Amino acid sequence: MRDEEKDQRVRPSWPRLALGALSGVLAGFASLAVAEPVAAAVRPQSSPVIAVGGASIDATPAPVKDWAIRHFGTNDKFVLQLGILVVLAVFALVLGALAVRFRRVGAAGVLLFGVVGAAAAVSRPDSTSFTDALPSVVGAVAGALLLYVLVGRLTVVRSTPASVPGAATEEADDGLSASAGWDRRGFVLAAASAAAVSGAVGAVGRSLNASRGQDAVASRKKVVLPSPGSPAQPVSRGAGLRIPGISPFVTPNDDFYRVDTALVVPKVDATAWRLRIHGKGVRRPGVYSFDDLLHRELIERDITLTCVSNEVGGPYVGNARWIGVRLADLLAECGVKPPSQGGPAEQLVSRSVDGMTIGSPVEDLMDGRDAMLALGMNGEPLPFEHGFPVRMVVPGLYGFVSACKWIEDIELTTFDSYDPYWVERGWARRAPVRTESRIDTPKPFARPTAGTVMVAGVAWAQHRGIDKVEVRIDDGPWQEAHLAAEDTRDTWRQWSLPWRATKGGHTLTVRATDRTGAVQTDKRTRTIPDGASGWHSVVVTVE
Repeated sequence: MRDEEKDQRVRPSWPRLALGALSGVLAGFASLAVAEPVAAAVRPQSSPVIAVGGASIDATPAPVKDWAIRHFGTNDKFVLQLGILVVLAVFALVLGALAVRFRRVGAAGVLLFGVVGAAAAVSRPDSTSFTDALPSVVGAVAGALLLYVLVGRLTVVRSTPASVPGAATEEADDGLSASAGWDRRGFVLAAASAAAVSGAVGAVGRSLNASRGQDAVASRKKVVLPSPGSPAQPVSRGAGLRIPGISPFVTPNDDFYRVDTALVVPKVDATAWRLRIHGKGVRRPGVYSFDDLLHRELIERDITLTCVSNEVGGPYVGNARWIGVRLADLLAECGVKPPSQGGPAEQLVSRSVDGMTIGSPVEDLMDGRDAMLALGMNGEPLPFEHGFPVRMVVPGLYGFVSACKWIEDIELTTFDSYDPYWVERGWARRAPVRTESRIDTPKPFARPTAGTVMVAGVAWAQHRGIDKVEVRIDDGPWQEAHLAAEDTRDTWRQWSLPWRATKGGHTLTVRATDRTGAVQTDKRTRTIPDGASGWHSVVVTVE
């Protein structure tokens, strides 16, 4: 009878179960570590954690996505990956403990996780080859073999003393007796070696993955943005109020919000990048390089962007100076006409290098607003996190129906013919930005001193403009706030109100009126399907 079958007759001791669980964790660590250099050879997005994480994001219901963004902000991706690793660690513990008694079952469990990772990798929208399955498969095989070897070192070795004829051939497994023990030294050496080698292999893999983006980094460094043919006007004097605590009129690139589904920020080499325009009503399909766009007439505009996941009073809104190619001109050159002029395509579907699809109304993109393919942000080439080398920027529309980052394909179609990523998940097809306002200072639960307290913030209604902002103290009358100078109707507008604060608790509420005369509604709605609504309020205690 084989040692494994003999060992199954004896219930494993707790020390061996604990070490078996440790073996499972080491095997899981080895699987992920070995997968890293393989992913570097294939592509970073084929890494098991990234592939499973991307699949998890796609399968997550919209309300859960909103909850994650609301509670974790731009750290939601880190939290997701950490959660995946925790779940994997728990299963690895269970498989390791199980393998102490059933070695093959435990090893097979590790292989099963490899199958899950491989399936997730090849099913990603940006996957182009079955080679994406290799990191998960190779990593799982390495982990399964390691678990089998480590648990083998925990196999009970039974000895029958020669001087005692007829002595029992099986003894209680206490892990300590001279006649029933396991290879302690072999296990410690194997476990320590596995941990060290896995760490080294993982480090090499991460280094190789990082080096894959060096061409992209180098291409970005070489980009020199030319002077725009249609420059932005200087920011209006008085557009930025000098009030402590208020959001700056121009949001620095490092502080600009980022909400997307990419677990790994794509790093695209601008010299190899191409944009294809094709589809319904495109009489002259085109393919454009980065240099092609860079040498066209460029426009420069101040535009405020807002994420549809922004809760009332939330942080996912920012203003920047963008430079790029007017999208309507590019579409017109390809023979595209808006529906109002007889064009057959209602929807422009933009595709990102990571497989994201975003649908935009063609009529809105060609109605004269400064919709663009942006190449620069605040005087420099786009940061990788914000879409380098090229992204879409459209004033007046929420990002999920306009602001495709890392764009590489534009297809003209109809709304009935295709459902983009977010529409498939219950969001709206059309989503103009709602009229909203926010109190930046004082902060919620602040404790200002009695006397004059400056209440200030921002309001936005992109492509319509802000006409008035009002503030209410508790249940008192609405008071009209002072509006900073307007830069353009496509940017947010700062406002302020000096308040004679009296001691005690107070609730401050703000609302805005846009240029069409529409007053911001007090009706609270969720972000899904087309943006949150309601008045922003903060509670403070005046001392």
